Amino acid sequence: MKFFLPLALFFVLIIFLALGLRHDPSEIPSPLIDKAAPAFALPVLSDTGETFKSQDMKGKVWLLNAWASWCIACQEDHRALLALARTRLVPIYGLNYKDEPRDAMAWLDSLGNPYTLNVSDLDGRVGIDYGIYAVPETFLIDRNGVIRYKQIGPITEDALQNKIIPLVKELQK
Repeated sequence: MKFFLPLALFFVLIIFLALGLRHDPSEIPSPLIDKAAPAFALPVLSDTGETFKSQDMKGKVWLLNAWASWCIACQEDHRALLALARTRLVPIYGLNYKDEPRDAMAWLDSLGNPYTLNVSDLDGRVGIDYGIYAVPETFLIDRNGVIRYKQIGPITEDALQNKIIPLVKELQK
């Protein structure tokens, strides 16, 4: 009988672990969905001395994509962003996260630039405000500055075609 309780707890733990492993980590719900996107003002990556403010996007539907040149998964994400940019459906703004600006610019020169504009989040403070714990992450923000969708990890073809594009079109109506 003294082994029954630990054995039962072990099996309960195994069941919870098995259930947890069945969930897609990119489907982690964000507490920011349907809430105002955190405001920010950051320097433009191209080092022109300009500053971009998220409030400048009020009245527009847009994507904010957090990325870095040191991020391997960002290369996969980048291909989807280039394809989306070619459609001119929605402006894509880059949040270069904890990256050296010269490395980021070289990466964009090498792989192509899908972004309308890139800002530099050197210390990661804006990333913290957005709840970013790994790059890439992408946020779809509506005309009122409310986050409507968050993609954790690279944008897949499925997410692009079945979630992001339909939602962008709906928000643009």
